[in-house]
Amino acid sequence: MNENDRMQSFSLPDQDGVMVSSDALLAQGPLVVYFYIKAMTSG
Repeated sequence: MNENDRMQSFSLPDQDGVMVSSDALLAQGPLVVYFYIKAMTSG
């Protein structure tokens, strides 16, 4: 994946366990997805 590539739709539970889809969030405005490299790992 490269910067500005379109990603596939996905759904994940929020902090209350309610499923939220990326499409629903995009309908409200821009969506930024950030990945932490090696988050919570020893590396």
